Amino acid sequence: MADTALKTRFKVDGMDCAACAARVEGAVARIGGVEDVSVSVMTGSMVVHHDDSTDLAALESAVSRLGYGISADRPEPPATRHDEDGHSCDCCGHGDAGHEGHDHHDHDHGDAAHEEDGRAGHDHAAHEHAGHDHAGHVHAEIEGAWWQSAAGLQAIGVGIGIVVAYAVGQLVPQAERWLFLAVMLAGLAPIARRAFRLLQAGEPFSIESLMTIAAVGAVFLDAAAEAAAVVFFFLVGELLEGLAARKARSSIKALAGLVPETAHLLTGGATREVAASALAIDDEVLVRPGDRVPGDGVVVAGMSSIDESMVTGESVPVTRGEGASVYAGTINGDGVLTVRVTAPAADNTIARIVRLVTEAQETRAPVERFVNRFAKYYTPAVVAVAVAVAVLPPLLDGNWAGWIYKGLAVLLIGCPCALVISTPAAIAASLASGARTGLLIKGGSVLERLRDVTAVAFDKTGTLTEGTPQVTDVEAYGADRDTVLRLSASLEASSSHPLAKAVLAAAGGAGLSRIEDGKAVPGKGVTGRVEDRDLFFGSADAAAERTAVPAEVSAAVERHSSEGKTICLLLADGAVLGLVALRDAPRPDAVAAVADLRRRGITTVMLTGDNPRAAAAVGRELGIDDVRAGLLPADKQDAVKALQDKGLVVAKIGDGINDAPALATADIGIAMGGGTDVALEAADAALLYGRVGDVAALVDLSRRTMANIRQNITIALGLKAFFLVTTVLGITGLWPAILADTGATVLVTANALRLLRSGR
Repeated sequence: MADTALKTRFKVDGMDCAACAARVEGAVARIGGVEDVSVSVMTGSMVVHHDDSTDLAALESAVSRLGYGISADRPEPPATRHDEDGHSCDCCGHGDAGHEGHDHHDHDHGDAAHEEDGRAGHDHAAHEHAGHDHAGHVHAEIEGAWWQSAAGLQAIGVGIGIVVAYAVGQLVPQAERWLFLAVMLAGLAPIARRAFRLLQAGEPFSIESLMTIAAVGAVFLDAAAEAAAVVFFFLVGELLEGLAARKARSSIKALAGLVPETAHLLTGGATREVAASALAIDDEVLVRPGDRVPGDGVVVAGMSSIDESMVTGESVPVTRGEGASVYAGTINGDGVLTVRVTAPAADNTIARIVRLVTEAQETRAPVERFVNRFAKYYTPAVVAVAVAVAVLPPLLDGNWAGWIYKGLAVLLIGCPCALVISTPAAIAASLASGARTGLLIKGGSVLERLRDVTAVAFDKTGTLTEGTPQVTDVEAYGADRDTVLRLSASLEASSSHPLAKAVLAAAGGAGLSRIEDGKAVPGKGVTGRVEDRDLFFGSADAAAERTAVPAEVSAAVERHSSEGKTICLLLADGAVLGLVALRDAPRPDAVAAVADLRRRGITTVMLTGDNPRAAAAVGRELGIDDVRAGLLPADKQDAVKALQDKGLVVAKIGDGINDAPALATADIGIAMGGGTDVALEAADAALLYGRVGDVAALVDLSRRTMANIRQNITIALGLKAFFLVTTVLGITGLWPAILADTGATVLVTANALRLLRSGR
């Protein structure tokens, strides 16, 4: 085997059920050099890990022979794949380094011939697809109006044929059997052709094969009318499956369509219309009332209400002014905004969501792997039961026709479509539903594992808190509060320090005094002359070096410090004029979020590198009992391991580089959306909009999904068991048996699609 490992992503058209994915996967796995295959029905895609000896033309030809259209992207070097526990992912979904591979840019594989082979394969696939007889492809993807599709026309034609055959049969009874036979053959012919192709591809237990055997057998048992009805119900079921699959795929397509095609680019004071995909970082665009924002950016001029419901899930429009971030695809309200673009089109919020969800849907959850393994044994077992029903009882009672009929019905029950689609349909719907509200989950295994979380370990700064200091208290001694804040802000006006920005924000930036001889005292504060007074604004310790601090002020400093606040004193001519307390305030939803987790029986822990006093104050306010402060990155990792050693399933929430080791060690690593690329890459999931409450939403989504999967498996196996018993007892026949398969498939898909409408 060659040393160079590659990953190629294919678009596969026409898949609408799990059996489709299984047969495509089986055919590709037999191609030389293929190491791993992952097929997603919901995204209509396939990812193949292979070496450079793989014949891509042969691979695409094998898929085309099954009746599916296929086209390939350029091969790319593989990133780390999801392991069984979901700790790593083949994409980060964020950042700049990770996106280049996923956008399928050129890669130097050191083998020009390989690139030619890839292009040849692509051309070959196009040729195969163009020449393929899609009239025989009952799984053809449905686009446009359903009655205009090949599957729709086929079902309608057979249905009309059955009505005509019945009507003519009432007038000419001797012609009835032959008319039903003609209708059955017309509907069955493409199914039989497909069954033959699948048999050649090593798939003997396909639903098409079982259908063909059952229909032909029914004719020999003089049940032509019932055979025609079975074919009709089968085609209707396939049509409904295709419609359901299209609905599942459309959720992500609709998300991608939120970004407008054009933007109004500002250049030299004038605007010109350009393609939104051509926008670059630092471009400035004009967003008029009613327009969709063409890219992620920051407002540099104007103020308006923004409808972010389609991206963040928030139902109430929010006001965005200068300095505020806006997301691609959101709708501008009543004001005109000038927005500076902060991310290229290929890496904006919508593009990241679509890319991450698409790639996550190509991974399999443990429960899905189990169901697929079970299905491999289930179908042959049902076929064996069908043969036994058809052959053994007649040896005792001699009723060969009756028992063969029952055996044919049991044969139709054997298709595992509904069972196998039960898991990926639910997972795909959940991933899409979560993405629409900013919950990005890197694969089904992560989604499944979230259900079991029993402890959540939070970082503090930027996760439980806003990550930027805010003025919380202003106390005046010998002056009024507004004067203290105004003079403090005047001294800090020229500084870019976070504390200075917080003081300026609190003062409002207006009415500031002119500073004379202003200068910074490194590590201590700032000095200057204002209104004929010598002022100093800085830390309490630095102020104590300059003057004797009154007991009243010292007590206030101690009180605020015990609450985890940073204290600055304002001195005027050597006397304390005022006190300003600042703190990195908790996020608005943090208290409710922690309470939600505790109500679910989930332990909450804070792991932070901040000082113990500040951490303890935030912990008390939020109701977190276990607060561990002053931790280095390795200490956070050890703390996560200690929780795991107690038998807890740990989710770690963080946003910084120092959180990356702990994120990777935890059972589930969750990055805050505003965090660093390193944290986002190391994590298994991301809270795109930085809402602490979304941690509980992730757990709830996982629990709803697993409940939905259990319901789907119960529906699939329950219906089959019911019809198996009633068929053997002679209560039901062929057409109810086919409803047990296609009907169950439609039911479980529809049930899974309910997750798309689930509230947060």
